Amino acid sequence: MTTLRIAMNGVTGRMGYRQHLVRSILPIRDQGGVTLPDGSRVQVEPVLVGRNADKLKELATLHDVEHWTTDLDTAITDADIVFDAAMTNLRPATLATAMKRGKHVYTEKPTAETLAEAIELARLQAETGVTVGVVHDKLYLPGLVKLRRLVDEGFFGRILSLRGEFGYWVFEGDSQAAQRPSWNYRKEDGGGMTTDMFCHWNYVLEGILGQVRTVTAKTVTHIPTRWDESGKEYAATADDAAYGIFDVTTPGGDDVVAQINSSWAVRVFRDELVEFQVDGTHGSAVAGLRECRAQHRSHTPKPVWNPDLPVTEPFRDQWLDVPANADLDNGFKLQWEEFLRDVVAGRPHRYDLLSAARGVQLAELGLQSSAEGRRLDIPEITL
Repeated sequence: MTTLRIAMNGVTGRMGYRQHLVRSILPIRDQGGVTLPDGSRVQVEPVLVGRNADKLKELATLHDVEHWTTDLDTAITDADIVFDAAMTNLRPATLATAMKRGKHVYTEKPTAETLAEAIELARLQAETGVTVGVVHDKLYLPGLVKLRRLVDEGFFGRILSLRGEFGYWVFEGDSQAAQRPSWNYRKEDGGGMTTDMFCHWNYVLEGILGQVRTVTAKTVTHIPTRWDESGKEYAATADDAAYGIFDVTTPGGDDVVAQINSSWAVRVFRDELVEFQVDGTHGSAVAGLRECRAQHRSHTPKPVWNPDLPVTEPFRDQWLDVPANADLDNGFKLQWEEFLRDVVAGRPHRYDLLSAARGVQLAELGLQSSAEGRRLDIPEITL
């Protein structure tokens, strides 16, 4: 059985630890690896990498991981795969070093702070020929898997629009500790809602609908003062909310209007922290990360607007659950398994650094759109 040594950089952070180590790599290790098409298996050997030796040692002991190090350079040299979930501004150097040394790469996003850096990484991938995967986790989660199935089966007819709502209240850090790290709210450290989430929305829109053609955005810093992990007050220099409108073209040539609101200064009144509603001529569906409900044209009631009478229709009850029809594992783990199979087969992963560059491009243009107060076309990226 083949064993792949994976240097996991940034594993002491929230995403690196929870989603990639605990919910992906360790379960893959404990199940005996990933089964390949020929019936053989490939096992994983994680190496925990970070700057805090005490924390790394603690995690290694807790999860029975043999190897950990604060020496990123040596970890890259000794690895078969380099995974990165560290701070965005440090990521381009890590990914470039790994690819130049012939290492396969799997990485969180955004892959860079600027489009120029992201494109350079995509060019380096093409030059080195290594297998590179970029986390597109939401497309593997049950709700969006069901939503994509409805699109593929023609359930919507001609798709008209998509509306997305994402976010929750992140505490300022004075009376209650914030749920997100303070660097997320400092532009100089690579923080900001637009930088963080527009790269997600690009691959969600591409994966569900089609190519994103234009962007109109408004970015805001709703909470100008926050408190960091040590309780020190600081100025929030990055946007904590982004409101976007996107023109999307489906593979069939239909034009779709997509609207997505993203905020860390909103209180949740929906079933999941992110929800997408797709409306079409033949039906509509609302999908979160896990659930998906649909209403076909033939089952659509005829509401009548009357502000003088109380609403009597149970609107939510008029929608039907979309079944999974399959066992859907953790989305992060599923993509890791697909990536590992691609590494062993020596083939490209379908979500690579070019896909990631388009996400960085959308974030960059979203910030520009907000600053200039106008809609911007999205040019095609060429390497």
